[in-house]
Amino acid sequence: MAKQVRGRQPADGFSLLILAAGKATRFKSEHSKVLHRLAGRPLGEYALRTALAAGPERAYMVVGHEADEVQRTLARPGLTFIEQKEQLGTGHALMVARPELEECPSPTLVALVGDAPLLRAETLRRLVDAHRKARAAATVLTTYLDDPRGYGRIVRAGRAGRTRSKQESGYVRAIVEEKVCTPAQKGIREVNSGILCFSRAKLLERLGELSNQNAQQEYLLTDLIEIFNRHREKVTAFPVADSREVLGVNDRVELAQVEKILRLWKVEALMRDGVTVVNPEVTYIDEGVEVGTDTIIEPGVSLLGSTRVGRACALRPYSTIVDSALGDRVTVRHYSLITGSEVASGAVIGPFAHVRDGAVIEEEARIGNFVEVKKSRVGRGTKALHLTYLGDATLEENVNVGAGTVTCNYDGEKKHPTLIERGVFVGSGSMLVAPLRIGKDSYIGAGSTITEDVPPESLALARAPQTNKEGWVRERKHRKESFEPSPRSSAVPSTGAAALDIEPAKRSRDADIAARQAGSVTVIEVKAELTRAHVAKELGQKIRQTIGPNHSQVVVNLGNVTSIDSAAIGELVAAVKAAQDRGGQVKLSDVSREVLRAFRAANLHHFFEMHRHEADALASFGQAGASDG
Repeated sequence: MAKQVRGRQPADGFSLLILAAGKATRFKSEHSKVLHRLAGRPLGEYALRTALAAGPERAYMVVGHEADEVQRTLARPGLTFIEQKEQLGTGHALMVARPELEECPSPTLVALVGDAPLLRAETLRRLVDAHRKARAAATVLTTYLDDPRGYGRIVRAGRAGRTRSKQESGYVRAIVEEKVCTPAQKGIREVNSGILCFSRAKLLERLGELSNQNAQQEYLLTDLIEIFNRHREKVTAFPVADSREVLGVNDRVELAQVEKILRLWKVEALMRDGVTVVNPEVTYIDEGVEVGTDTIIEPGVSLLGSTRVGRACALRPYSTIVDSALGDRVTVRHYSLITGSEVASGAVIGPFAHVRDGAVIEEEARIGNFVEVKKSRVGRGTKALHLTYLGDATLEENVNVGAGTVTCNYDGEKKHPTLIERGVFVGSGSMLVAPLRIGKDSYIGAGSTITEDVPPESLALARAPQTNKEGWVRERKHRKESFEPSPRSSAVPSTGAAALDIEPAKRSRDADIAARQAGSVTVIEVKAELTRAHVAKELGQKIRQTIGPNHSQVVVNLGNVTSIDSAAIGELVAAVKAAQDRGGQVKLSDVSREVLRAFRAANLHHFFEMHRHEADALASFGQAGASDG
């Protein structure tokens, strides 16, 4: 049994039945109509909240299409669900609910459509009071429309009176659907809302007389009006003055129209409570959002879900805040997105910032343009102002993060944390490879890739050595001119200055890479730093050329290499991958600490098979030693 729902009740009590079984046919959707979102909530939640606020003794909801999902979404204490497995009409829904209605203690039952989001609880209570005073078998909630097309007309009996319509002076004789209206009936402006109040006993007495012998071939709730009239039972109408209260939502166009009304009501309520909304027409605030006084909301702002905004905040144009909490005096600059996060008082976010997934921005912190903060805590007074990614990180107070800094938190399998203690200065363009701890008051040199913990009050530098090639531009220009054909010949000369110019270079490059055989294994020894583009390219070519039908095992000895740049790493990865694709194996030996650090910074230390010494690598192939070749 459902629990009694608390609230104000008419003297004789009443219960409510919400009809929510139908599929959204005119929505052209596979989902239940009541699950479609409206101003941040499921459509059916509005009718449900209104029903419970009216204070019924019992509350029921008839579900059908997507019944399990509807129940999960709309379950509330005191609400009983009744499943209508076959949707054969609104009257059939009551027939399915009959066992529950027979046990219901209330003398009065209100049947309420699930798609009337603007209906007020007070209107439902007044409907029940009017029904009780009239001692009617049924009372129809109606309204007047200037354009009643598409709605069922209320046909009354009796003479005309001094009322809004000549029909209003009599009891309700019938509800006539638009497509079967006579020309005279089409002129009636009083329409059916789909909400009816019944004497429960009389409803149960006549419910079995419903038939599906009609144009829709369904059991229709409105047919009960004709049945009651046939038995000379009293049927009255209760008109509601504001027709918007009974607006139904039958398709996506009407959904948008009702959403516009709801959002405007919300904005107007906020403005009356001391919030400045510069342009309500282009501001989107969900029903459940809270905003403090003296906050200024500029055009294009969206405040969605369960967002809470404090006092005296400034929300600049086209910022979006979803399910987040902002303290007092927060500034959110243009085009910023905050989702599922907390921003403390006095913080500044944006422009073009993204704060998400449980991030916490503490007091007076600043998150600047094109900065993303994910699942991180940014301490009081800390600044990250330009082009930065902070993921799975904790930054204590007064940290300064330079432009282009990235916390490298993902190794391809799992996320790792970064801790930056108070007072740290991180230079621009730094890569912080997690897991990592940077001690308090330390400095990180610009352009560093930091892979190891930094002690407090230290300076950490991790850059590849800089190489200056003096005269390189002049030599390049000279070589280029030497290869250009003369006006008298289009062929490149095979002898002369050009040939003499390139031969020493060729001899020099041959000395950078040496190959020898160790049994069936080819050992390629690198004798120059891999920060020189031609060396990296030649190494890649040598690996590719070595792998063949009779040579599938290669050891690359890096004992003479102390520096490697990203281009060389990319060339080496491509060559090793090409060898693997052809059935070959490539192993690295004698890798220096500096080269290993570069591999780790690129998250590639797991990609390469590395051995401490060449002999170890050969042994892994089953070779005992090496011989010059």
